[in-house]
Amino acid sequence: MKIRSLLTTLALVATPGLALVGAAPAASATPAATAGATAVTKISHATATSMFRQSGITWSSSGNCSDRNNSTCTSFEQLNLATAQGAQTLKSASGCALNITGGTETGHASGTYSHWNGYKLDYGKNTCVTSYVKNTFTYIGLRGDGAPQYQSGSGNIYADEGNHWDVLYYNCGGC
Repeated sequence: MKIRSLLTTLALVATPGLALVGAAPAASATPAATAGATAVTKISHATATSMFRQSGITWSSSGNCSDRNNSTCTSFEQLNLATAQGAQTLKSASGCALNITGGTETGHASGTYSHWNGYKLDYGKNTCVTSYVKNTFTYIGLRGDGAPQYQSGSGNIYADEGNHWDVLYYNCGGC
């Protein structure tokens, strides 16, 4: 665990465009004292696109833009690092082509674990991704809006919204 913490610290120091929000609990902190206290690392659009390019992940927007305040754009500004890493994990584990169609831009549903807050990405549907999700993850029922949901072993939630996958990343999915 100490090696992983050290590597994470080194990655944060060595990677431009990262910002740490919150603080990691002290090594001596009790589980009760740290309940609900999580450190979320936010990354810039440039850092996210660099990570995605390195993994062969593509992205697109109906407006052909990346302005976070324009709902027709696809933005990664203020994306959680774990969310970007989750996309990389999905790409490498599935071997599927992955095209992101929704990021942190305005226009999605609000809430703590929302697109705007950096926890969600939308992926264009293709046979490979759909087959991977349905055959690898556990079906957990319908979401309030009727979207079928699947949960990965790490707890991330994949919702089939018809023409795309809406994915909620609580963590990087084993990166």
